[in-house]
Amino acid sequence: MHEYYYYNKEQLLTNPKIPLIVMEDNPTVFKAMAEEMAAEIKRKNALGEKTVFICPVGPVGQYPFFVDMVNEENISLKNVWFINMDEYLTDDKQWIAKEHRLSFRGFMDRTVYTKIKPELVMPEEQRVFPDPNNLTYIPELIEKLGGVDICFGGIGINGHVAFNEASDELSPEEFLAQQTRVLEISKETRAINSVGDLNGALDDMPNYCITIGINEISHARKIRLGCFRDWHRSVVRHAAHGERSAHFPVSLLQGHPDINIRFTEFVANLPE
Repeated sequence: MHEYYYYNKEQLLTNPKIPLIVMEDNPTVFKAMAEEMAAEIKRKNALGEKTVFICPVGPVGQYPFFVDMVNEENISLKNVWFINMDEYLTDDKQWIAKEHRLSFRGFMDRTVYTKIKPELVMPEEQRVFPDPNNLTYIPELIEKLGGVDICFGGIGINGHVAFNEASDELSPEEFLAQQTRVLEISKETRAINSVGDLNGALDDMPNYCITIGINEISHARKIRLGCFRDWHRSVVRHAAHGERSAHFPVSLLQGHPDINIRFTEFVANLPE
């Protein structure tokens, strides 16, 4: 038994190994994430500097708020780089079609890039996805751009951030050294994603993905994670109170100089 899985809210918030922020509900979490995105872009724009984000497709609730802020406040994204975390692949280990209902590239186009005023949105070359045919591009790009300002993301059921799936074979140091790569998606991740994205159609979930590495994530200047699902109750408790191990990859971000996890009262409180 892992005692921390059963911590009440007070115990959860006592001496966590990753800073925790409890918020009222899902929209509050998403809006806070969007506000931080917009504020950082405005700050960097005022300095005449590039803004570089690592961005998820999950969570996604922040994007409508962000799009509205950009359009209403006329925030220029011309000097902004969005590096998306990951994408599903076919069995031939190539990107699934952008038109596929699961495609993260398609999602970003439909939900973000085509919703922003054309005079504000960043050029297409600054909308970056990891490419199975050019694995070194993102690590090299991040170095060229001077690093990542903020990595936004969520946490998977086995502790993965992006698609950096859990490992019981690698040491923390070996796991943290992993960069952008193609990998097979774990059965746990395929199952939970099929519930969330395909109404449980497990047979139609891709077997492979490409992901940026935990190395790129861990070197971002700030890391902001959001949790809001029922099973995030245990995920947050493990992340904040579990031992540092590749068995639960987000635990390897314990000790990062500027990280937090935002989550809802629903996640903070266990059912009676």
